[in-house]
Amino acid sequence: MSISEQAAGIGALADPTRRALYEHVIAQPDAVTRESAADAVEVPVHVARFQLDRLVELGLLDVEFRRLTGRSGPGAGRPAKLYRRAAQTIAVSLPPRHFDLAGHLLARAIERSADGTPIDAALRDVARTEGDAYGARICTDPAPVPADDRPDEHLELDRMRHALAGQGYEPRSVDDAVVLANCPFHDLARAHTDLICGMNHAYVSGVAEGLGCRHVEARLDPAAARCCVVISAGNPEHRAGTLNP
Repeated sequence: MSISEQAAGIGALADPTRRALYEHVIAQPDAVTRESAADAVEVPVHVARFQLDRLVELGLLDVEFRRLTGRSGPGAGRPAKLYRRAAQTIAVSLPPRHFDLAGHLLARAIERSADGTPIDAALRDVARTEGDAYGARICTDPAPVPADDRPDEHLELDRMRHALAGQGYEPRSVDDAVVLANCPFHDLARAHTDLICGMNHAYVSGVAEGLGCRHVEARLDPAAARCCVVISAGNPEHRAGTLNP
């Protein structure tokens, strides 16, 4: 779900009736009918139906269909439409932050370090693997450019820019490079710079691998007011060294 979609969902709760219906639904131990929700917040059933369905469209509620009589077969009646809290988490941060991803990577690194691997090395390893998986998942052209061809490095930079935009990095093209105006792990990076910047570098490098971008490199280039990683055109031999921070 994009930031605009998440913001729309949260903004929808500014409406008092919609917010009251949402708060009623999530407070119940089981899914509720629109009739019971309407009674609880004292609005007509048609109003409750419209607002509840809108909350479903926005991803704040989920629906299920169930016969409330406990009977089945002919004559049991149609299943009722029931509403319950959505399983997905909706949170908006501006600028974008992905502390959930950082937590996931740190947890995996702790598990990996149980075999004696230093935690920083384990974190870089799992971050690179996760980035590779993300890049491969969104890649529209999984075949890498042959190393002996003359690659279109600008095309690969564009692919990286598109991929990292989806992760909240706010990439910007500057000359023959892509700078990342936002760090999704900013607060953590300020407190634990070496550990988190190493993780971030490994993740972005993994994204490049997953996309099949063999002629650009992710490198650490810290500067004020932006992410510490910069993606630039580079030969495969140079980049091979940067993929193992």
